[in-house]
Amino acid sequence: MKEKVKKALEKVLQFSHAQQTEVLIYYSSSQVTRFANNTIHQNVAEENVNVSVRVIEDKRIGHASSNNLKDKSLKEVVEKATQNAKFAPRDPHFYSLPQKEIPRDDIVTFFPETAASSPEKKANDIEKIIKLALKEKLIASGAYRTITSVLGVANSLGIKSIQDFTKVSLNLVIMSDTSSGFSSFVGENISLLDGKKLAQSAIKKALESKKPIKIEPGQYDVILEPDAVSNMLAFLAYAGLGALSVQEGRSFLCGKFGQKIMNENITIWDDGLAPETLKLPFDFEGVPKKKIVLIEKGIAKRVVYDSYTAHKEKIKSTGHALPYPNSVGPLPLNLFMKEGEASLEEMIASTDKGLLITRFHYTNLENPTLTILTGMTRDGTFLIEKGKVTKGVKNLRFTQSILEAFSNVKMISKERSLKENMTGVAFVPALKIKNFNFSGTTQF
Repeated sequence: MKEKVKKALEKVLQFSHAQQTEVLIYYSSSQVTRFANNTIHQNVAEENVNVSVRVIEDKRIGHASSNNLKDKSLKEVVEKATQNAKFAPRDPHFYSLPQKEIPRDDIVTFFPETAASSPEKKANDIEKIIKLALKEKLIASGAYRTITSVLGVANSLGIKSIQDFTKVSLNLVIMSDTSSGFSSFVGENISLLDGKKLAQSAIKKALESKKPIKIEPGQYDVILEPDAVSNMLAFLAYAGLGALSVQEGRSFLCGKFGQKIMNENITIWDDGLAPETLKLPFDFEGVPKKKIVLIEKGIAKRVVYDSYTAHKEKIKSTGHALPYPNSVGPLPLNLFMKEGEASLEEMIASTDKGLLITRFHYTNLENPTLTILTGMTRDGTFLIEKGKVTKGVKNLRFTQSILEAFSNVKMISKERSLKENMTGVAFVPALKIKNFNFSGTTQF
């Protein structure tokens, strides 16, 4: 498929006579096996391709897309994009598509064992998980997915970047009649997925959180496991770690660069080339990825750029463009948080009274400039008393500033995990945070 994508990129550029042309092609072949109530109930395979063409004429930008790689369709999508450009308003801030840059060619993003994974393998892996759940009279549910894909980007200024990828993910929920536990895996190589370990972790949470007690809302010391930390970090990125949000005056970083905005034990960066992440050598404009330190020892350093926002400030893109068109601007998709020195057990032992939280859901930003986030705990919320996890707790609603929470981080785990979130992935530790605010309770 990689060769087909390469030829289609070349054809689009041949068909276009615009001043500037960009073509983005994304092909994917995915398989997902879903299970619930200890039974596989769905196995779906899907193949799709998207061709996105952007043309520029006299600062007028036209866009069109299709899902067909045949010459006729490629010609039609170029013609439609060109026609759309004629009727588009001039964008005085547009300078140019990015110039030719060559991304690294030694970044391995494709693993044959993941691409070759069959429904039978997934069923066998799930069967082992279900047997472990049944042994404890629990119910297993979840989704097990593999994706093989090709991303190609080319433009009339010399950009030509093509890469093939594999991805595997497993999200697992184990339930009793009064409790639930969650565990997850995401990566490129299916050989690294340990279904037994995931099941044991989720089962332990489900068993230990049975018959949860109700506690009153208020401020508690919390230990957030990596899934919860990843969720908060994604919303922080969305709220203002991209250049467009700063240029439009809606980022929490406006007027704060060079200032301390969170605890000095927090360092956050983005790196699409690091081995611990779902690697992405170039962005959706074909510009090579670069490691960008966003927050260093609590101090606001910089944000990420695409070509459009970079030209506004007469600097180079950092390689963080999203597919055109989008209203969000550039975003960091491969986030990292620096590890600490503690183990999870040490963090729990140091807590006189607090909560251990597995993950969040239904999270939303109430105020992006103040980074106020609200949401619910889920699938494993526990009370910590005198340094020990004592019982499960009914889920709570939180309303909390992310910046304030990251200013109150007292301990950070040595161990980090890769977790999916709404913007991409994050390789993050567990955090112990003082005075985390809970604003409501639930009935379960």
